[in-house]
Amino acid sequence: MKAYGTGFTTGVFDLFHVGHLNLLERCKERCDQLIVAVCDDDYVRSVKHKEPVMTQEDRMRIIGNLKCVDRVVPITVAEVENKLLCWEKYRFDVLFSGDDWKGSERYRKTERQFARVGARIEYLPYTHGISTTELKEKIARR
Repeated sequence: MKAYGTGFTTGVFDLFHVGHLNLLERCKERCDQLIVAVCDDDYVRSVKHKEPVMTQEDRMRIIGNLKCVDRVVPITVAEVENKLLCWEKYRFDVLFSGDDWKGSERYRKTERQFARVGARIEYLPYTHGISTTELKEKIARR
């Protein structure tokens, strides 16, 4: 039996790589149904200050076709900033997030909000040695 019924995680997933796959597979190992929210292009531009390589539609199509993903949904800047808005829409049991967010002010606030509605946050390790930024730099050097 898995630890949770419905799990939720978010990401940009631009230039999809094995680190993304590792995260999503770890999430799915912990829940029966995995919902993955893909950040919209506005988020990438306004928060990450980068131009996405692939459109949100293309990124959602890739994520949605992975066997470890049960449902893919878009996510806005406001929803990324306030995960309670996502919980109100999808009523998941657990939010999976990278352990690099643990202890941040945003996630301490989210933990308090989730405690009131009975949801949890589980922090998962990210894959070291690979990132979209590193891939872009490697491609640029060629």
